[in-house]
Order: sequence, then structure tokens, then C-alpha cells
Amino acid sequence: MTSNLVPDSEHSGIIGLLPVKLRALALLARLDRPIGWWLLFWPCIFGLALSGGLIQRWDLALWMLLGAIVMRGAGCVYNDIVDRDLDAQVARTASRPLPSGDIGVQAAWAFLLGLCAIGLLVLIQLRWEAQIAALGSILLVAAYPFMKRITWWPQLWLGLVFSWGALVGWVAITGEANAAMFWLYAGTIFWVVGYDTIYAMQDREDDALVGIKSSALRLGGNVRAGVAAFYILTVLGWGMAIWSVRPEKQALVALLPVAFHLGMQVASLKSDGSNALGQFRSNRVAGLLAALAFLVVGAAGRY
Repeated sequence: MTSNLVPDSEHSGIIGLLPVKLRALALLARLDRPIGWWLLFWPCIFGLALSGGLIQRWDLALWMLLGAIVMRGAGCVYNDIVDRDLDAQVARTASRPLPSGDIGVQAAWAFLLGLCAIGLLVLIQLRWEAQIAALGSILLVAAYPFMKRITWWPQLWLGLVFSWGALVGWVAITGEANAAMFWLYAGTIFWVVGYDTIYAMQDREDDALVGIKSSALRLGGNVRAGVAAFYILTVLGWGMAIWSVRPEKQALVALLPVAFHLGMQVASLKSDGSNALGQFRSNRVAGLLAALAFLVVGAAGRY
């Protein structure tokens, strides 16, 4: 199975036309793989939309898109610096710029600081309450690369990190926290755990050999059932968030398209992980469907 996996870094498209050093930096930040920043961006939109502020503050959505791109890139660079020795032992990640030697550690650190500087520019566009909320994720981000070494559930930690934008988006509009925001965050965490468990199916053999832990390994032959449970909790959390904003049964209908999409992911997921990457990437559409649901409800809600 390992031989059929898609390498984690590819020299194709516009990325392939860049000079060698610039291409290494682009690959280090995963600019060749936009799915990552889409999945970081959607929770920001969830918060903006359900709070009722997405249409009026469309400018914040654009700033958050820039923030998602650069901070996802920064997170990948930091993760690769920490994991460079482990990545060299895994077939899918051995071609990454650091383990392959295409770029040095010092250059990677300098690039990381540059990306963080752009992230700071995005941060100052937010109200001060949202700035504090955004800064609250720093320790979670810093600890994430080490989770796969100490727990079978690093996907849960990633959920805490990748869902943080829902909190920031909500506070950026309302300036305060409430039950709807926390339900939105909880549902999004389980969404991340579900799709990253699917992603981890690609590396089960190599991860087991080098001692990396993951939910896909922990669940064993019950991965599909586990992902189904995570997605059910996702829809329940999102449903409670919607109910907290607009306690009417018809408001929950807005979640039917994304619930169907997540259900189809589970139904078509192959137990050997041969279609895991495609199923994982389809969550870009799931995020869009959820964002539309929150936009409809938020626009008609109390905020």
C-alpha cells in the first residue's frame, strides 16, 4: 500500500516552475497543497457566519483567508523542523524539503519568522478581544508536533488547533463568548478529528514501524465506525450551535447537505485507505456546505 501513496511534496504546476530554493520554501509551507489552508480557513468563516457578521464584514473574511494561508504555512514549517528525523523514515514525507536536504534548518527558521510577521499583520486587523482569542492558540500550536509521540489521539489535539478560527471569527464580530460559540467549536473539533483520521490511514504501516501514534492506528479495523462517530458528534455540535442562535427546528434543516456529504464520505471510505486522500480532500466541500448553513442561520438569527 505504501508504494501507491501520493508523496507529500510534489514539483508540479506553478510550484515546479520556481527556482530550486524558492520551490523548497513553497513546498515547506505546503503551498502546493491548498487543502490545508482551506481546512484552517473554514472554521474562521463558521464563526463569522453564525455570528451574523460575514456579509457586513467580508473584509475580515479576506484577512482571515490570508491568515489561514500564512499560518498554515508557518505551522507546517514548524512541524517539519520538529519532525525532520521522523519524516525521513516515512515514505510519504521523506521527500519534504528538510529531510531531503533541499533546505537547511536555519533557512526554515528564518522563513517561519517571515510567515509569522505576515500573520501579525492579519492579527492587528481584528478587534482586541479577537486578538487575545487568536493568541490563545499559540501553546496548542507549539505542542502539536509532539502529540504523535505521546498519545494515540494527536488528531484530537489537531482538532483543538484547526478549529480555533471558529472562536476567533465569532469574537471578531460579537466581542464576547457564549454557548453558541463553544458548541460551534466543539462540533468543528470532531470534524477535524474525523477527517484527519481519514488522512492518517495513508501512513498506518510506516507510522507503526517508526513508533508514531495516530487515531487511525488506535481504531484498528474500526476506522470507518470511528470516523462515523466523529462525524455524528460534529453534526450534533453544529446543531446545538445553530439551536443556540435560532432555536427553531427548521433552522437545523440547513445542516442536511453537509450531514449527507459527511455520511457519503464514511460510506465510500475503503478500509485499506486506498481512497483516503480523496476522501480527506473532499472536506473542502464539506466546509463550504457547513459555511453556507451557518450563513443562512446567522443572517436570520439574533446577532
